[in-house]
Amino acid sequence: MSTTEEKTTSSRYSRRGFLKRAGVGAGAVAMSGGLTAAFAPQAARSATVSTSPTTFGRIFPSLPPFAQPSADVQAALLELGKPGGLLDAKDDLSKGPVLLITDLSLSANNRNNPTHTAGTTFMGQFVDHDITFDTTSKLGVTTDPGTSPNARTPSLDLDSVYGAGPVASAQLYDPSDHDKLAIGFGGLFEDHQRAEGSNAAIIPDPRNDENMMIAGLHCAFMLFHNKAVDWARDNGYTGAATFEQARQLTTWHYHWMVLKEFLPLFVGQAMVDDVLKNGRRFYKPRMREGFMPVEFQAAAYRFGHSMVRPSYRANLKGNADGGPFFGMVFDPAGEPQTDPVDLRGGARAPRRFIGWQTFFDFGDGNIKPNKQIDTKISTALFNLPLGAIASHDTPQSLPQRNLLRQLTWSLPSGQKIADAMNVDRLGPIELAELGPYSDMAKLQGSARFEKSTPLWYYVLKEAELRAGGLTLGPVGGRIVAEVLIGLIQSDPSSYLVQKPKWTPTLGRAGSSFRMKDFLTFAGVDPASRHAANPDHA
Repeated sequence: MSTTEEKTTSSRYSRRGFLKRAGVGAGAVAMSGGLTAAFAPQAARSATVSTSPTTFGRIFPSLPPFAQPSADVQAALLELGKPGGLLDAKDDLSKGPVLLITDLSLSANNRNNPTHTAGTTFMGQFVDHDITFDTTSKLGVTTDPGTSPNARTPSLDLDSVYGAGPVASAQLYDPSDHDKLAIGFGGLFEDHQRAEGSNAAIIPDPRNDENMMIAGLHCAFMLFHNKAVDWARDNGYTGAATFEQARQLTTWHYHWMVLKEFLPLFVGQAMVDDVLKNGRRFYKPRMREGFMPVEFQAAAYRFGHSMVRPSYRANLKGNADGGPFFGMVFDPAGEPQTDPVDLRGGARAPRRFIGWQTFFDFGDGNIKPNKQIDTKISTALFNLPLGAIASHDTPQSLPQRNLLRQLTWSLPSGQKIADAMNVDRLGPIELAELGPYSDMAKLQGSARFEKSTPLWYYVLKEAELRAGGLTLGPVGGRIVAEVLIGLIQSDPSSYLVQKPKWTPTLGRAGSSFRMKDFLTFAGVDPASRHAANPDHA
C-alpha cells in the first residue's frame, strides 16, 4: 500500500452526497445542522434498471404483487405475524436470559444454527443500515419504490459511520484530530458520543444504537478507522490523503469481510462462487448505478430477523460484582430504566459494552451460536420498544411490520420469483400452514397464500426446507448474493474495481483476515479488553 497509485485515493468519499433525512427519531436531534447541509447526490438514471440510485427500485418490475391489497388481506397478515401466532417461536421468556441460553428446551421451536456465531446477525444488521433506510413509506400503504428516497447511499461505503465527512459532518469527528472519528466514553469501554440529557447517539444513522451489539460494532468500525489513520501517518500520508487512505482501508477491509466471511454464511459458498464466476443474472446495475431493490430491502434481507436469539450474554465480567451481563435483546421491563435490564441501546452505564468472544470465535470456547433461518422468530421480537423502531409507530411486532411491508411495495410472491429464476418453487403442501390465513383473507385458487406467498415468509420457509435453516435457499440466497456483490461491483471505489487481487493489509494481513482480526486491530478484542481492565473483561 505504499505506491503512488495507492496514495491517490478517490475523492468520492468526501464529496458523496448525504441525503436529507426526515423522521429518523431521537438520534437525529443531535445531528441537525451538519448532515442535511451536505452536497446533493449526483446519480443518473440507468437504462438497465427501473430507478435512480437515490430511490428504491425493483429487480422484477414486471411481476404482479403477491396479493391485491384489501382490509381482509391486511388483517390476515397481522394475524400471521401477531404475538403468540404461527411465526412466534414461543420462547419461555419468563425463565430469564441465562436459562434461555443454557436450557435448549425453553426454545424448542427456535433451533440453534451451529454454522453461525451470534455476531453474524449483527454484522448483517450493520450492513443493512449502511445501504438502506426507508423514512417515508407507510406500512401497508401501497407505495411506488421509484418515488421513495433511500436515505442511505446504495453502496457499502460506510456513510452510516462517516456521514458526509470531516467537514460537512464535523460533529462526528474528534475536534483535536479531524482525521479521526470521535469516540464517546462514560462506561468501562468505548461508546457512542451521546447528547446530554437524552443519551441520543451522535451518529449518522440512529438505528446503529438500537441495541448494544449494533452500537458496539459501530464503535469498532470507528476505532478501526482511527487505527488506520495512525497507520497512514506512519506510512507517509499527510494532509487530506490521511483521512482518504484510512477510509479506503477501512472500507476495503469491510468489503473483504462481507464477501469472504459473511455472505458465504448467509447464502452458502456455492452461491457466492456462482455469482462471482458466472455473473449476476437478475440484479444488473452498471458502474455507479447501484440501487436498492425492494425485493432485497423488504423481504430477502430480512432473513436476519429469524437468526436473532431471545437473549445474549453481552460480556463476561461487566456487572458490578464482576459477573457476566446477560439480557434479553428487548424486555419491556427495561423501558423506564437508566441502565436497562435488557440489551437495548440509548443508554450509558459501566456494564453496557460488548465482550466479543460471545459473538465471534476467538478460540477460547466462549462463542455462542445464532438461531436458524426459518419461520420461527424469537418471542422477544414480537414486542419491540418504540425506541427501537425508527419511525416510532405501531405495530410493535417485528413480523407484523415485515408482512405489512410486502403490501407497501406490492412485492411479488416467492413462487413468481422462483419461476423467473427457473428454480423449483415451494409447493402448496409445503406451505399448507398458511391455509387458515388465506381463508381469513378470502383468497381463492391461485391467489391463496399457499400458492402466492408473501416473499419474506417464502424466503424463510425456503431456507428452512431447502437449506436446513443453515443458509438461505435458492430464491432468497440469489437475491441477497446478487445485490450485495452487485453493490460492491458497481462501486468504482471498491477493491473489486480498483484492485481485484488486493488482500487485507492491516492486523493479521492476508487472505485469512476475518472479523476477529478486524476487532483485534480496532483494539476491542478480548485480550485488549482484559489488558485495559482485567477486573471487568
